[in-house]
Amino acid sequence: MENLEKNFLLAKKQDRMAQKALYEMFSAKMLAISNSYTNNLHDAEDILISAFMKCFTKLDECRDWKSFPFWLRKIVVNDSISFVRKNRNILYADIEIADDYSDEDLDEGLEQLNIEEIFSQMPAGYRLIFNLYVFEEKKHQEIAEILNISEGTSKSQLSKAKKWLAEFLKAKENEKRNTETIKI
Repeated sequence: MENLEKNFLLAKKQDRMAQKALYEMFSAKMLAISNSYTNNLHDAEDILISAFMKCFTKLDECRDWKSFPFWLRKIVVNDSISFVRKNRNILYADIEIADDYSDEDLDEGLEQLNIEEIFSQMPAGYRLIFNLYVFEEKKHQEIAEILNISEGTSKSQLSKAKKWLAEFLKAKENEKRNTETIKI
């Protein structure tokens, strides 16, 4: 990223223009990450602003400019998870279900995915665990600790999220086929 090192070092010295430049570099991506957890753009924007404020007040804790994007992402993810836990009553069913859908089923529709559309419709409990497992690469034990749930609940919710995603993709494929049939 152009000028990341320069802006990072200046921002550490409380240079407001450098902080603004860092915000402009990363705000869109961090907003998308936060929104993938909250599924509410207004909440995601609030989290983003709060995360950047935290970032700029604690910038000395980030020692190297190369790790800044990862450090900022961690703040955004943690703040998003905290927000969801505080503001939403998410029910996790602590049961194991058979995984009727393989990862290959999910891979079929990945080329044409609209992630925002998927996350806007995915149930909150599924979305939270799916994000942590797939995008943040957390293990079920870590997810259980973060969300204060059992490891089995984490596994169950991921399995249900995969099943939900496979059904969502199949429904989208059916819609596409029906539309193509009508055109003929």
